[in-house]
Amino acid sequence: MINKKTSRKWIGAHVSAAGGVENVPINAKEIGAQAFALFTKNQRQWSAKPLTKENVEGFKSHCEKYGYSMDRVLPHASYLINIGNPGPVAWKKSRNALLDEMQRCEQLGITMINVHPGAHLRQISESECLTRIADAVNELHQETQNVTIVLENTAGQGSNVGYRFEQLSEIIDQVEDRSRVGVCIDTCHAYAAGYDIKTESGFKQTVAELRQLFGRPFLKGLHLNDSKRELGSRVDRHEKLGEGELGWHPFRMIVNEPFFDEMPLILETPDMKNWATEIRKLYKLID
Repeated sequence: MINKKTSRKWIGAHVSAAGGVENVPINAKEIGAQAFALFTKNQRQWSAKPLTKENVEGFKSHCEKYGYSMDRVLPHASYLINIGNPGPVAWKKSRNALLDEMQRCEQLGITMINVHPGAHLRQISESECLTRIADAVNELHQETQNVTIVLENTAGQGSNVGYRFEQLSEIIDQVEDRSRVGVCIDTCHAYAAGYDIKTESGFKQTVAELRQLFGRPFLKGLHLNDSKRELGSRVDRHEKLGEGELGWHPFRMIVNEPFFDEMPLILETPDMKNWATEIRKLYKLID
C-alpha cells in the first residue's frame, strides 16, 4: 500500500496489452503501479484492428476500478512513426499513423500520447526536421480534440532529433495550440545524449534546464531506465535500474525531486518480471 508520504510520486511501468487493452489496468495493478504506459496497437505494425466496444468499456471500467485517472496514463505511439521524415509520402504515412493512435486514445478516454519526435535521415537540416514535426502536430490538433502530443527526448542515435532539450523547445515554439503539446524525458536517452544526471551537480543542472525550458505545464512524465552505455554515447540501450552506467543514485534523486510530483514515472527497463521489484524499491528510496 502506498502511503500519503509517497502518494505524490506516480511510479509505474509500460505494461502488456496482451489479450486486449482492457487488461492493461489489471496488469498495472498487479505490479503495484501507480501509473502506466501501454501500446494501444501493435507498435511494430502500421495498421491494426479497430478497438471493440468490449476493449473500450473494459479499459475504462478497469481504470475506474483501480483508481487510474487519465493523468496517470501515458501510452506510447508506434516506433515506426517519423513525423520529421523529409519525404512527403512517408511523412504523411507517419502523420496518419499518429492520427490513428490519437483517435484510439480518444475512444479510450486517454488524454496523452507519447511519441519519438523523428529523424531527418540526413536529407534535411535538423531545424527543417523540427519544423516538419511541428507542422504534423499542428495538423493533428486540427483533426482531434482532447489528446496531448508528448514528445520524448531521444539518445541522438542516427539522425534522430530531440536529443537536446532545446530542440524539443523549438518544436513547441512552432506549435499553435501549446495547451496540447508536452515532453517526456527518458533518463537513459538523456544520459546517452550527454546530460550527466548521474552526479548531483549534473542532476541539479538538468532539472534547472527542464524548469527553464518547459516548467510543469509542458513536462508530462518521465521514462525511468538505466543505461547500458556511457555518458554521451548517443546509443539507446536500456538497462535494469541499478545495473547500468547510472546506478541507483539518480533514481533516488528523481523520486525525491518535487518537480517530478504527480506525473507518470514509467519504467521501460528490459525485464518486465523485475518491474514490481523496481517499483517497490523506488518507493522505498523516497526520504
